[in-house]
Amino acid sequence: MLTERLEKAREAFLKKDIREAKSAHTEAAIKRHLEEHRRGGRYIGDLVYGALDGIITTFAVVSGVAGASLSSAIVLILGFANLFGDGISMAIGNYLSTKSESDFYKRERSREEWEVENYPKGEIAEIRGVYAKKGFKGKNLDRLVKIITSNKKVWLDTMMSEELGLIEETKTPIKSASSTFFAFVIAGFTPLLPFVLSIAFPSFLAYAFITSIILTFIVLFIVGAFRSYVTHIEWWKSGLEMLIVGGLAAGVAYLVGFLLKGIA
Repeated sequence: MLTERLEKAREAFLKKDIREAKSAHTEAAIKRHLEEHRRGGRYIGDLVYGALDGIITTFAVVSGVAGASLSSAIVLILGFANLFGDGISMAIGNYLSTKSESDFYKRERSREEWEVENYPKGEIAEIRGVYAKKGFKGKNLDRLVKIITSNKKVWLDTMMSEELGLIEETKTPIKSASSTFFAFVIAGFTPLLPFVLSIAFPSFLAYAFITSIILTFIVLFIVGAFRSYVTHIEWWKSGLEMLIVGGLAAGVAYLVGFLLKGIA
């Protein structure tokens, strides 16, 4: 996984285990980490947060309808409307956000490249200023500036990260949006599954809501645990945290539905 090497390093720090820390910083471990990151680990955040939002919002809809004592048909209509409407909305939002960040980075990099080509003296002075601020001086500063500015790509990369604080976005907008949408729909379908099954098995309808609660809380804990790959907190804490958040959202929705059921 993307965080395997980092998790190993964190465990070594907690245990103050020098040997384990060294094993997390070998050339092979670092190379493997970078390769796994390029293969798709960067989309874990989109998958996890898409799934969490999908299951929480859909379960809130189910709870609100159940609180209002409306029919299972209303549950399915509102549930699927939320599932695909919000799923598409989230995907589009993620697409635009990722694309905007990528476009902004490219525009700023083009500007820096133009400045390097047309006024290198000023860009060299900026590199010098950046590293002088970090504490480099004298011959060490001169040597460092010369090394960096001798390679145009390194020069531009340094200007982007050190001067502007910008890191190139490695995710593609389409893949990021797709990851969010499919995770949202797949996880969000969980609270609706018992009600879909009750169409084929009408006697199951009496247990549909309680089954939905059980399934939702199980999946919510699992997805919340996977969230630890993004937040880097302990998996069981992350799982419980999402259970609490999901439970609160569903409880509020159920209460609102219950209080307003008289107007339906």
